[in-house]
Order: sequence, then structure tokens, then C-alpha cells
Amino acid sequence: MKKITLLFIALVGIFTFSVNSASAQKASDVIGIWLNADGDAHIQVYQEGNKYFGKIVWMLTPNDPETGKPKTDNLNPDPALQSRPRMGLLLLKDFVFDDDEWNEGTVYDPKSGKTYSCYMEFEDEDNLNTLKIRGYIGVSLLGKTTYWTRVE
Repeated sequence: MKKITLLFIALVGIFTFSVNSASAQKASDVIGIWLNADGDAHIQVYQEGNKYFGKIVWMLTPNDPETGKPKTDNLNPDPALQSRPRMGLLLLKDFVFDDDEWNEGTVYDPKSGKTYSCYMEFEDEDNLNTLKIRGYIGVSLLGKTTYWTRVE
């Protein structure tokens, strides 16, 4: 009876280890090009050192329809930054990978000019093509979630 019990425990352990190993995410899984929830921008997520960042690399309408000039960061609270172009704008800053999420970072919303604390994680650990972005002020309960889709 002891042999059967030991064999059963060993099999459960092996199965648990293989399932956890198969679904374990790597820090680099977030690297790539992402389509924002509005469908009007692509954000390139990249790594520098042990931190992750994201910048705008494509816009559906990069130019202001009225002036024909490139869209700027005109809603930024810092007047010195309001004339910088949105194209190439850094939206995600200083994220650190921790087990299954990227946290300790900030997300900047050029449509409101506001910066929020933020964490990112995959919506489903078996599907690395939908990224959940949660921006918040103070605690994550007081925030907004948006979903980005990986661009192939």
C-alpha cells in the first residue's frame, strides 16, 4: 500500500510541476507591439535593463485633421511638454516583472494628460495576445482597466 501511495504522490508532483512550468510566464513575454483598446495606436513594449517601457510607434491619425500638423501632447499638465509629438511618446515607464505581472510602473494617457500608477498582466496565462492594463490612483481598486491586443 505504501508503494502505491508514494507512486501516486510522485505522479501528482510531476503533473503539478509540468503544468506550472508550461504556464509560467517569462518577463520577456510582454515585449512586442500592442494595439490599444481604442484601436488608434500601436505601442511598442521593450526592455531596458530590468525594466519595461512602452512608446507609441504607429497612430491611425498621426496628424491633426484641422492643421495637418503632427498631433502633440497638448493636454500634458507641463506646458514645456505640450509641443512634443505624440508619435514616439513614452506611455509605459519603469515596469518590473514579478511572477505573473509587471508592476511598479506608470501609464501616461495623452488623451487626458494624466499619469497613473499601473500594473500589467495577461488576461489569460495561456493566451499571451491580450494584455490587461490597470491604471489607478492610490489603490488598484480605484482605477480603470483596458485591454491591448498583440499585433502580429
